[in-house]
Order: sequence, then C-alpha cells, then structure tokens
Amino acid sequence: MPRYGFLLFWLMMCATLSGCALPGAYIPELLTSSTEEPYTLAAGDRLRVIVFGQDAISNSYTVDGSGHISMPLIGIVPAAGLTTQALQHEIAARLRNGFIRDPRVSVEVEAYRPFFVLGEVMSAGQYPFVEGLTVQKAIAIAGGFNPRGYQGEVDLTRDYGGVPVTGRVPLLQAVRPGDTITVRERIF
Repeated sequence: MPRYGFLLFWLMMCATLSGCALPGAYIPELLTSSTEEPYTLAAGDRLRVIVFGQDAISNSYTVDGSGHISMPLIGIVPAAGLTTQALQHEIAARLRNGFIRDPRVSVEVEAYRPFFVLGEVMSAGQYPFVEGLTVQKAIAIAGGFNPRGYQGEVDLTRDYGGVPVTGRVPLLQAVRPGDTITVRERIF
C-alpha cells in the first residue's frame, strides 16, 4: 500500500508542477510501474466470500457502484481500494464483533470488472477480463484493428484513486480490470 500512496503523491505533484488538471492526466510512467502492485477491488468485481462453517453467509457478492458489498449479519462492508486479503480481515473482524467466535474467512475474485476497447477496432465495447491480458490480446478480443486503426502504440487509461491517468503504451503492455484501451486512427 505504501507504493500506491507514493504513486498517487507523485501524480498530484506532477499535475501541480506542470499546471495540468488531474482528470485525464497523461503520465505513461504510472501505467508501466503498476503491473507489480497487488490487485485492489473496485465497482463491478464479483467476489466469492466463504465463511467456513457458515453456509448462510458464504455467497457471491458484487462490489456495487459505491464500492461496498452487503452481507447478512454485518451489513454493508467497504471493499473498493482493498485487496482480497484486506477484505478477508475486515469481514472476519466484523463477524468476530458479536456474531461468530472465531470466523475463518476466504475472499477470492470470481469475476473481474470488465475492460473497454474504443476507437479504430472492429467491435468497440466492454469485455470480460481474463488473466494474462495484454493490449494486443484485448484488441484481438475486440475483433482486431479496422482498416484505419494505427497498429503501433495505443492510449491506455487507468484509474488511480478516482483519477484517470492516460498514457501511450506498446501492444505488449499488461491490461488490468477496468482499463480503457483507445486505438487511434492512423495517418495515411
């Protein structure tokens, strides 16, 4: 988590020093460095929560638009911005507070939020995320480049704490859930 805070601080400092507005900041360095960071949950992720020995609570839950999941007994639990491990600890702590003596909780991502492909592709839209996805594979899922599509670098937009960051990346760049890939028009 400290690395994430440093990146957000760096993003704000660059925006302040360059005089640009944060929304839509163009900082491609953040996109390449973030592939090693742990995955954090956001709206649209579907989670499988298992509380061992408690079948009534164990179920699939979707992170809603406000970044929460709603569970029996403990109610609304914030999930956005947390890793699955941090969410496990949060759910266990809430269950331990008057409901279950020693809860053992497991949280895993059942389905990641979709990614988006826009611009000069055959079939722009939203697609389900799969592990190991690169920009090249994402474009293939979208039907490939259309005749006007530039087949070099693309623009990739990723959210950092609610701030969209855009950068020009190569086709072998890793894609994360929620990313938006924009294929530009080539110059003839």
